[in-house]
This record gives sequence, C-alpha cells and structure tokens, in this order.
Amino acid sequence: MSPSLGEPGLGEATRVWLRVAALSFGGPAGQIAVMHRILVEEKGWVSEERFVHAMNFCMLLPGPEAQQLATYNGWLLHGTRGGLIAGGLFVLPGFLSILLLSILYVGFGDLWIVEGAFYGMKAAMLAVVVEALLRIGKRVLKNPLLKAFSALAFLALFVFGLPFPLVILGAGLAGMVGARLRPALFLASGPDAAAAVVLPTLWSTARTAGIWLAIWLVPMAVLLALLGPEHVFVQIGALFSTAAVVTFGGAYAVLAWIAQQAVEVHGWLSPGEMLDGLGMAETTPGPLIQVVQFVGFLAAYRDAGALHPLLAGVAGAVLTTWVTFAPCFLWIFTGAPYVEWLRGRRALSAALTAITAAVVGVILNLAIWFALHIAFATVEERAGPLGIRLLVPEGSPVQPGAVGIAFVSFLMLLVFHQGLARTLAVAVALGLVWRGVVV
Repeated sequence: MSPSLGEPGLGEATRVWLRVAALSFGGPAGQIAVMHRILVEEKGWVSEERFVHAMNFCMLLPGPEAQQLATYNGWLLHGTRGGLIAGGLFVLPGFLSILLLSILYVGFGDLWIVEGAFYGMKAAMLAVVVEALLRIGKRVLKNPLLKAFSALAFLALFVFGLPFPLVILGAGLAGMVGARLRPALFLASGPDAAAAVVLPTLWSTARTAGIWLAIWLVPMAVLLALLGPEHVFVQIGALFSTAAVVTFGGAYAVLAWIAQQAVEVHGWLSPGEMLDGLGMAETTPGPLIQVVQFVGFLAAYRDAGALHPLLAGVAGAVLTTWVTFAPCFLWIFTGAPYVEWLRGRRALSAALTAITAAVVGVILNLAIWFALHIAFATVEERAGPLGIRLLVPEGSPVQPGAVGIAFVSFLMLLVFHQGLARTLAVAVALGLVWRGVVV
C-alpha cells in the first residue's frame, strides 16, 4: 500500500481520472501537462516535488511514461486500487477510440467528423504543453546551473539523438559530482512526508512482482499451450510483450522496430496501413504506443481462422493491449514503494535534482517535436554533420488549419486564461469547420 495522503475519496478521484483520460491528447508531453495541471495546480492532491519525483522514475521505465505516471499518482492517493483505476482509465478512451476506428477502417473507411474533432484537439494540446513547460520550468530551474542541465538534456536528445536512458543517467551522475563541489546549487525542495514511508519487505515485493508477472504472462502460456507457437494470437502476444520491455524513451523509440516486424516479418499490414494506425494513435486520447492495438486488430482480423473476422480482430486488439500495459502495472506496483522511500534521502537528492532539471529539457524536446508534426504534414529525420540530427519538413507545406487552431488555443490558455475544457471545445469546433468546410 502507498502512504495515505488523506485527500480525495476514491469516487471523486475516479471522476478526476476519467477527466484526465478524456483529455490525454498530445503524446506524453501533453498528457503529463494535463495531469500536472489537474492534480498539482487545480486539485492540490499531489505536491510539485512529489509529482516531479514520480515523473523522474517513470521516465526511466520501459513503456508509456504518462500512463505509468497516472498509475503512480493513483497509487499514491489510494494504493493499488487507485493505481489500477488511474492507469486503467488512462488507457480506456484510447482503446475504445482505436477499436471503433479500426472497425470503421476495415468496414467503412474514414469519417471526416471523427478526423476533424481529433484534428482540432491535437492542435490545441500544443498550447497545453507549452503552458506546462513554462510552469514546471519556472519552479524547477532555480539557478543557472540547473538551467544548463535542462539545456544540455534538450540538445542531447533533440540535436544529437542520444539514447534517453543515457541522458538521464548522465544527469544523475553529474548531479552527484556537482553536489560535492557546489552543494547549495543542488538543494532539493522539502521531502514532504517522505520519512513516513516504510520500506516494503522483500517478501511483499516478491509477492507483488509474482502476481503481476502471472497476470501478464499466464494468458500467454495458456494460448501457447492451446494454439501452438504459429498461431496469430501467440505471435501477437510474443511481439508486443517484447515491445513492452524495450520501449525506453517513448513510443517512437520502438515504433520503427514494431513496423519492421509487423510489416516485413509477419506481413500483417502494409507500410501505408501502419502510418494510418499511427495517425489514429496520434489523434486519439491515450498513449501513442496504443498504435499497436491497430496492428493487433488487423493481424487477427486477416487471420481469423474459425472465428468471425471482427470477433478475431477485437480479440487481437484486447490481447495486444493486455500484454502492452500489464508490465506497466508490474513496474509501478513493484518499484514505487522503493522510489517513495528514496525521496528525501540526502545521498540521492542531488542526483534527483539534476534529473528533474534534465526532464524539463526532455519535455521541451517532446514539445518541439510535437510542434513540428502539427505545423507540417511530413517531417523527415536526417543525419547532419558531427552526428547532428536534423528534422526537415522537406516538401511538406505548413498546415494552416492546425497552426491557426494551436494559436487560438495558445491565446485562450496563456493570454486570456480560459479553462482547459472551454479551450478544447473551441479547438474541436474549429477542427470540424476546417475539415468539413475548408479542406
């Protein structure tokens, strides 16, 4: 169990997690921004320090960091039940949206109304990301050295394309060394209630890990025993279980490998269909890695055997989602008690302070990447001199509709201080007008 924060009731928290889930557009940067805005700024259920500490841990894990951050904060508030509710609800809107769009994709083609609504919502999330970046950066980057850590992390990721775990590890080591030279620059904020956290026993940890390993892998073992290794369900489970443990640094770090396996090795779908699925995931709520659900749906739909194709497709989507997200609960419920116990320990405070500063650079990297993909239909990655990575919108004109909606959303949030719900409603309306009338 987590330390009790004595804040909201489970019913109230569930309603808030539904709201967070419904607004989880814009990739991890937008999703983390929404969570921070609601949990820290609006509700005050989680302190700034605790939120950032949890975010640091989730950034180091394989899998979708925003979903894991929701699970962590749900666990903080209401233990395992809260983590299951927060993490499960975070996935649910994206799962239902992509399942519906997958069925429409194989049966009826695209619907402009759905596309237009998602188009406006996605553009508006850029303003949400920028607002969160400014707010978190102001509170975290308290001196020039921490600002330098943030800038170096951004350059390492955006310009040189260095591996994400290496950047975070380097920040932590640099913080530990820097604290010996200038300890005053690495003073973390107060350890709010960290001393109240009791380190779990090894037996408790082993039991938690065993339960979640079984939840994750026993269904796969049953399918293997009943259907054999060549069955499409077994192949789906094996591929996406593997993907779940190698997805460091966000979904884009592993999507190229998933596309290669699904398209070239298994032949489940074409390259163009893979891009269509990515478009669904980018414009629906939930983690971007949810694109794998579309892949699993098509794989099972086209190799249904004795099942009706739609039934097989739905089963493939459920199986894919299960093996993708079950490991996330394993990481959080096993590791979070130790991470909370470490919070406030002086030996690690300098490293965590440096990592926190680096995470601001990570969010800036995600925000600029997101902005480029909103402003331009196609952005290509190229290798420049001295190992520099270039993102070039070559041959791709500016998308005036998305840029305009993002600008209006920016004005509403940061200039006129309108609420998030009103801003997103205006963005959706503009997206429908753009897709239905202008385009």
